[in-house]
Amino acid sequence: MLLVSACLCGCNCTYRGDDNSYPYFVQLYKQGQVVPVCPEKLGGLPIPRLPAEIIGGDGHSVLQGQAQVLNCAGQDVTSCFVKGACAALKLARQVGATRAVFKARSPSCGVQYIYDGTFSGRLCSGDGVAAALLRDNGIEVITDEEYLNNKFEVKNEE
Repeated sequence: MLLVSACLCGCNCTYRGDDNSYPYFVQLYKQGQVVPVCPEKLGGLPIPRLPAEIIGGDGHSVLQGQAQVLNCAGQDVTSCFVKGACAALKLARQVGATRAVFKARSPSCGVQYIYDGTFSGRLCSGDGVAAALLRDNGIEVITDEEYLNNKFEVKNEE
């Protein structure tokens, strides 16, 4: 089974309270071929919420206690991001997911690149918190952009 960021499946769970839906993922979700997950919602963050970025590293650093996730008001929301990442990993294991397709650049779901912690729109190398935890536990995590560009077959996900 394939785990997919819930916002890509049409769920209104972004920090703005909307979605980042792609018709392709919405259709797969409606057909029961993917399992949607929003680590930030699973971590207890409200919808909508203030935007957050990782300060002092990436998701791996957060999981090691060496970096924090702060929202734009300076509030520490690290524990919510870690809790959500753990819940996403638990869900992945429950459904037998070996691959996840996550929203690019997110502090939870970003893969290879995330925002740099300055709230300026600049990117830096690194994974989001949930992406890091899943990858550390043997689950392949790719961005929505990579998935759609490569047009992976969903039937290979089972």
